[in-house]
Amino acid sequence: MKLLVAALEHAGIPAKATREPGGSPGAEAIRQLLIEGETERWDAVGEALLLYAARREHITQLIRPALDAGSWLICDRFNDSTVAYQGYGRGVPLDELAMLQQFAIGDFAPDLTLILDLPVEEGFARAALRPRRADRFERLDRNFHERLRAGFQAIAAAEPQRCIVIPASGSVDEVHHAIVATVAPRFGVKL
Repeated sequence: MKLLVAALEHAGIPAKATREPGGSPGAEAIRQLLIEGETERWDAVGEALLLYAARREHITQLIRPALDAGSWLICDRFNDSTVAYQGYGRGVPLDELAMLQQFAIGDFAPDLTLILDLPVEEGFARAALRPRRADRFERLDRNFHERLRAGFQAIAAAEPQRCIVIPASGSVDEVHHAIVATVAPRFGVKL
């Protein structure tokens, strides 16, 4: 994400990085509720409600103002993550998540979603190398992570115009080059 923002800025395109849950003060407070504590701290419906509250705050306080000011927003996760995590991963019916989405954010959606795909075992190995403690979602079992990956793949298959799957098994530079090779022609920019 940092490399993409830097490439955009180098090309003269104002860009900002943000994340979900989080990105704005209220959404960051909700993030702490979601990622800390035991894995079963919240049930899947409670997580979804918190995520949509955070997302609405994020859009109104940070995303819309930045877009209105002409910046590109590069967001680490957005609505598809809720569908994948709470829907495919935790079992909330997808139609119920769609109703929550419509209520909380309407038809607001990214112009492009890059899904960085990694086999589950490789993801676990990379996470084990991080110096920080895994958050409550990262600590969920392998079966959850397999459902999660399958969910992201299903989302990408259902919306191929918006979602592009980027294999993420390579080095940081290799993945960055694949991202730039996707973004540049899509938006007609030279990065």
